Amino acid sequence: MKHNKGFTLIELMIVVAIIAIIASIAIPNLLSARLNANEAAAISTLRNVVSAQAQIQSQAAIDEDGDGIGEHGSFAEMAGSVALRSTGANLSPPVLSGALGIVDGNGYVNKAGYYFAMYLPDNAGDPQPEDANGGITAGNVDPDLCENTWACFAWPVNLGNTGNRTFMVNQSGDLLQTGPAAGYDGTNQAPAGDESYTQGENMTGTLAIGANATSNDGNVWTNVN
Repeated sequence: MKHNKGFTLIELMIVVAIIAIIASIAIPNLLSARLNANEAAAISTLRNVVSAQAQIQSQAAIDEDGDGIGEHGSFAEMAGSVALRSTGANLSPPVLSGALGIVDGNGYVNKAGYYFAMYLPDNAGDPQPEDANGGITAGNVDPDLCENTWACFAWPVNLGNTGNRTFMVNQSGDLLQTGPAAGYDGTNQAPAGDESYTQGENMTGTLAIGANATSNDGNVWTNVN
């Protein structure tokens, strides 16, 4: 007598239900882990930027006004992927990795789920973004203010999927963050270079740090520990 062996419909439904339960638990945990990893990578990149800006300024590799005092640079200048605005030659050796010298048509660097944008001041102290595809056109920024002023922002390529928080750092070395409620998201909602400064002030002003400070974008910016 032959016996047919196999799973019953009820058994298959139980297996599918178990898989669905496991997936419902695992997928959010995986997404959260990826978000945390991307945010940690963004923080690490910004800290590297602080070091790179200090190096290029101290070397006086960029000295557009020829006064012997170095000026801060853009991503592509510091990574050696475009010519320095004062010399017409590429920085060698670079002070940033080549990956950070790949600047898109918006002037942004895309790395590990985050966009990064560098801002330097013009003669009014207002933020000027990096050129499309990298670098800074000579004359677009103020050489004297660029000797002691810069700012860099990092925000999610896809808010809620690649990251939640937005970060910024400037020449003070203060690394700041604001939450997902700020709404900075990809190329549709990118931060301007003075968002985290005290309301009404530009890059030459003070950072709006803490709940009691009012920033230009109206969001609360706090220190990253």
